[in-house]
Amino acid sequence: MIGSSPRRIEDRPLLTGTARFAADVTLAGQLHMRVVRSQLASGRIAAVDVDAALEMPGVAAVWTGADVGDLPPIDFRMTKVEGLSPYRQPVLAVDFVRYVGEPVAVVFAESEYLAEDAADLVFVDYDDLEVSLDVTMPTLFQPDLSGEPARIEKGYGDVEKAFGEADVVVELELAIGRHSGVPLETRGALATWDGAALRVYGAAKVPHYNRDAVARMLGLDRDHVHFSEGHVGGGFGIRGELYPEDVLVCVAAMRLGRPIKWIEDRREHLVAANHSRDQVHRIRAAATRDGVITAIDDEFFHDQGAYVRTHAATVPDLTAAMLPGPYRIPSYRVTGHIVLTNKTPAGTYRAPGRYEGTFVRERVIDAVADRLGLDRIEVRRMNLITPGEIPYERDLLALGTHVVYDSGDYPTLLDAVLDHVDHTTLVAELVSRRGRGELVGMGVGLFVEKSGLGPFDEVRIELSEDGTVEVITGVASIGQGIETAMAQVCASALGADFESIRVTHGQTDRIDRGMGAFATRTTVMTGSATLAASQTLRRMIIDEAAAMLEASPADLDVAEGRVFVVGSPGASVGFAEVGAVTGGLSATEEFTTDHMTYPYGVHLAVVAVDAETSAVAVERFVIGYDVGKAINPTLVEGQLVGAVAQGLGGALYEEFVFDDHGQPLATSFMDYLMPTLTEMPPVEIVLSEATPSPLNPLGVKGAGEGGITAVGAAVAAAIDDALTSPGLVRRLPVTPDRLRAV
Repeated sequence: MIGSSPRRIEDRPLLTGTARFAADVTLAGQLHMRVVRSQLASGRIAAVDVDAALEMPGVAAVWTGADVGDLPPIDFRMTKVEGLSPYRQPVLAVDFVRYVGEPVAVVFAESEYLAEDAADLVFVDYDDLEVSLDVTMPTLFQPDLSGEPARIEKGYGDVEKAFGEADVVVELELAIGRHSGVPLETRGALATWDGAALRVYGAAKVPHYNRDAVARMLGLDRDHVHFSEGHVGGGFGIRGELYPEDVLVCVAAMRLGRPIKWIEDRREHLVAANHSRDQVHRIRAAATRDGVITAIDDEFFHDQGAYVRTHAATVPDLTAAMLPGPYRIPSYRVTGHIVLTNKTPAGTYRAPGRYEGTFVRERVIDAVADRLGLDRIEVRRMNLITPGEIPYERDLLALGTHVVYDSGDYPTLLDAVLDHVDHTTLVAELVSRRGRGELVGMGVGLFVEKSGLGPFDEVRIELSEDGTVEVITGVASIGQGIETAMAQVCASALGADFESIRVTHGQTDRIDRGMGAFATRTTVMTGSATLAASQTLRRMIIDEAAAMLEASPADLDVAEGRVFVVGSPGASVGFAEVGAVTGGLSATEEFTTDHMTYPYGVHLAVVAVDAETSAVAVERFVIGYDVGKAINPTLVEGQLVGAVAQGLGGALYEEFVFDDHGQPLATSFMDYLMPTLTEMPPVEIVLSEATPSPLNPLGVKGAGEGGITAVGAAVAAAIDDALTSPGLVRRLPVTPDRLRAV
């Protein structure tokens, strides 16, 4: 089954309308929670009047920060940076509000409509404070705390010597706008408490982590807390983190003794869920006269928003660690400033740090080529790490692991993409069209991604008495096709019938350990654990079948759910017979690693700019991507195409903007623009399996983020080309008004 593309087994409930999302889960006696959010970006809370809300019929309770003051702030899930704890977010604001949308109070009522009406009656009196919005000019978080909680500093080599000896130095200021994931399904949760155990429905992405975090915050044994993942309408980094609302439904279920349900509306999502990107880079590069880049020196400012949420320093850390990309860059130095502003707190969004860093790096390489009068592609080619240099180790850490490129052939993939588009002919066609007055151009962007973050994944596979096979894993499904891919791995390794396999995920009461779905890790980690558990269970089945067939295990093989004697397929027993005799079998295995895998890719964009409106249309988009080994090529291609749409959003349309008072100006789809099918070009994929990873038994590398990573870089370069203006694009998104202004 590995390498084939069967239909997704998770699609039937989605297509037939039987899927159950968080909003579809209803329990008898439930109360509905509504959040009262700050309308001020920066202020001191003078008073909160809840009397009118409490007097409404059907309102069970109204809480302010004082009612949950015993709860600790929400802690971090991923960070290696010290000193961030004072900047964590409380579950309800106490004394101060720091962004529009911050939870100030919560209302619990018999219906969602009553809850919303009651929330409108909660009056909050504020004293206005100064608003901080400029990421390059940190202010104080509070009188005794800096507005710059930490700096990320990385590097290697002799940067000063490289710049002193350089034939040419280029310096740029580049910026990536604030945008984030906007999944079809907004956030939501339903919690219930039976006096002994807390159960939470609507988990996503990291159910086991959130179980453990809630248990710590509420002083519960984790065995008495169960998180249950249902169907999820999109992930992309923004869903599944532990937010204030998730904790509040749990506390309320315990204190009020009734199920508590909360579903956010779209405006809430746009102002309160994690934002992302939003970086300003001041970068310079040193190069020889023939285009060899000898050093990069970068200082960037990362707008973290009002608090440091669960991701902590993940995004700036990845920006700093991954910025050199697929190029040698003999000397490198980077300083990343984590800065707090009065904006929505930030977290991860698909290819966090790499979308930003790739845009910056590829703009710099274009600038070097333009300054020297060299071909942009040839400058890339001469700086690429060659296959003979791999594994390639940089003296850098990413997410606490050493950056070692495990496998790759970057020049060959670049050539494959250029051959696919018939590069020479394409360039000639674009020159001809520009000669006729069309504003058209082509750009490329190269990148290295990361995937397969450890340290572990655990899988249990059970053979039931009726012969069905269940794969049980702590991973979460966020649309990536994990059920289908894991069933394929299991079917191949176990010898089971693909149709007989059921995959259970995201249920903390079914498996005690799990890392969840993030960092493009599931195919590498869960797939390898599934392979190991399948192989163990296969041996167990063969041993049991050997006794039943009175044969040596060495003479048996397995296929399509039957164990047979090699050379005598008529002498066989089915999985159902083995299950019936044994009462069922089970095998649990884990896969561990201390290194990530590093897939890589090439993006090529062809764009046309409207001379009158300055609108940019992407005519063609090509992705070259090496995945090591594709478990399911169709799933890989689907991931890549979907990611392109999000990359185009960040490159051309999507941005959270604020006025001078910190008021968000993008609070609905009227203001926050996203590409639709009309704006999506045909996406052509050159899928490579040329360089399998040596770090896992499947040879796989992740595909979840490679479709977005270089979209901004490639589109920016294509716009430069279309307008014959090297270095024109220095900020994303490239909106018509910005393009017209330059």
